[in-house]
Amino acid sequence: MAVALITLAGLAWWTLPFYGATSESSVRSKEEFGWDQITSSQSLTYHDCFHGFQCARLEVPMDYNRSDGQGRRFAIAITRLPAKVPVTDSRYGGAILVNPGGPGGSGVAQVLRGGRSLQTTVDAEADPNVEDPERISQDKYFDIIGFDPRGVNNTTPGFSCFPNLFSQRNWELQVAAEGMLGSSDDAFWRTWDRAIALNTGCSASLTMPSKDGEEALGEHLNTPPVARDMLEIAERHGEWREKQGLAGQRQHDRVHGYDPRQTLVARTRWNQGQEKLLYWGRSYGTILGSTFATMFPDRIHRAVLDAVVDADKYYLGHGPNPVEDADAIFDQFTHYCSAVGADNCPFYVPGGPTAIREAYLALEDTLHNRSLPVRSSATRGPEVVTWSDLKIILRIAVYQPMQGFSLLAKFASELAKGNGSALADLKHGGRSPSCPSSQCLQAGPWSAECQVPGHNEAYSSTAILCADAEYLQSTGEEEFRHNWETLREDSSMIGDYWAGLLMSCVGWNLKPKWKLTGPFTANTSHPLLFVSNTLDPVTPLRSARKMSRSFPGSVLLQQDSEGHSTLAAPSVCVHKLIRKYFQTGELPPPGTVCKADIKPLLGASPTAQERSAGDQRLYDALMEEAQRMPIARLPL
Repeated sequence: MAVALITLAGLAWWTLPFYGATSESSVRSKEEFGWDQITSSQSLTYHDCFHGFQCARLEVPMDYNRSDGQGRRFAIAITRLPAKVPVTDSRYGGAILVNPGGPGGSGVAQVLRGGRSLQTTVDAEADPNVEDPERISQDKYFDIIGFDPRGVNNTTPGFSCFPNLFSQRNWELQVAAEGMLGSSDDAFWRTWDRAIALNTGCSASLTMPSKDGEEALGEHLNTPPVARDMLEIAERHGEWREKQGLAGQRQHDRVHGYDPRQTLVARTRWNQGQEKLLYWGRSYGTILGSTFATMFPDRIHRAVLDAVVDADKYYLGHGPNPVEDADAIFDQFTHYCSAVGADNCPFYVPGGPTAIREAYLALEDTLHNRSLPVRSSATRGPEVVTWSDLKIILRIAVYQPMQGFSLLAKFASELAKGNGSALADLKHGGRSPSCPSSQCLQAGPWSAECQVPGHNEAYSSTAILCADAEYLQSTGEEEFRHNWETLREDSSMIGDYWAGLLMSCVGWNLKPKWKLTGPFTANTSHPLLFVSNTLDPVTPLRSARKMSRSFPGSVLLQQDSEGHSTLAAPSVCVHKLIRKYFQTGELPPPGTVCKADIKPLLGASPTAQERSAGDQRLYDALMEEAQRMPIARLPL
């Protein structure tokens, strides 16, 4: 990405963009693979890819509701981390689809980056290679499958709001230099006008039919058809599983003699038209999950919805603002900083949490009135550190306190002393040149040779959000200013940022073909498991409680921690309960609250020494996943 950290171009709604496209690029360096090597198919055909994974491109209709069965098609990019046992094994539990958030997050990148950690959570604790007759029929091991939704990353056809990558990067650098909403007295109009300039052109291009007069891409990027794509993936995986079973049965019969019961065939049979979904979605992924559950309630086998978005607020704009707990998370920063002192919190000042809060607000005021010039160094050019830069670090902190509280303390301490070098280095590290390759120059600006993984995620996010939440498209200036003020009243820390997200649909003019207007509720074939943190900056516990009431039989599991989703802090207790749900379908008792095993700045719980070997492996996997989240890919 051109500007991976300090920019407002990368707007996302309820998002977990921890799994950036960089993960795909780094894996690709180990093993040459390109999606263009795979021919798309209406059946799932997996190919080895990315050193230990399998990839497929599944053709689906752009418009499922066309009666003639014709029209344009998407090729959905899918990556599978194979289960630790073959599909013919009685311990094979199925394929769990995952979504990291967004809208516009890449499930492919999520699996490449964090699939093995997810597998550690959901799989049985026992090593599948160690035979245990007593558990052979009980333990389950799962595939982990990620997919890039319509319009996202590796799924084709894609789109761009710009004629070439250079113009996109030029735009993003200008946006970054301008600063976020609220950064100055006249930032409103420039931000508003930029939104109109970008969105009127982008939405117009997305509503244009293809050259042969077929469907317009932008009318089919919203969430309901993606939920239908998930059903198709589940069906086609069942079809693939049956083929594997037939092949395995033939091999077994050749080696061991004919099995009159045809055990492997029976075990892997495709339940055509009845395959059920196993799913784990985070943040916006909970919108995708609750949408699926509303549309196809009889097709749920297991579904974990983690960091729960209020569907009425997302789709219709009904209900309280979701940022109500963000300032409470900042207050936790001041308490933890006060508790650990100057040795572990560089922004510590005597006088307790109130003094730390006042010192931070004073720093904000200083930077709002006057930015900080930073001279060039041996590794970068000169920079200007601004109020917007500090607010982005703050946003990272309330989303991901484990890493973010330390970052906030470090950068705020240095800025308070008039030193912006470290933050300038971070800004510089998030940029990259836009020099096209010779192959790109020959093939054209939006050919496969010119694509940079993840370059379009911010704009995919806008396209999906604005199609889902049509009410945002018609917001006028007066209404927007009122909404902005209420957001600032609810959260002085991230209210401006959230208002900027709402502004991302100004000037957008695109209506989806397939809409879902509610009510968002259903009696599902198996109850859902909702999971939420006690304090979450954008998906408050209140939203999870409301959504759980909408799906009878579901349970809300609470993780007593701060931040966005269970990734914000490792909790072995939470993830063992999630494992039990996937293994057996058993829900935790209503009202269950699990503590986090580590607190920002404070460190690990003293109970760490009491973990079993299996719990320690789970804890290590959770810590690895949390620490692997690249700061430059946090929400923009």
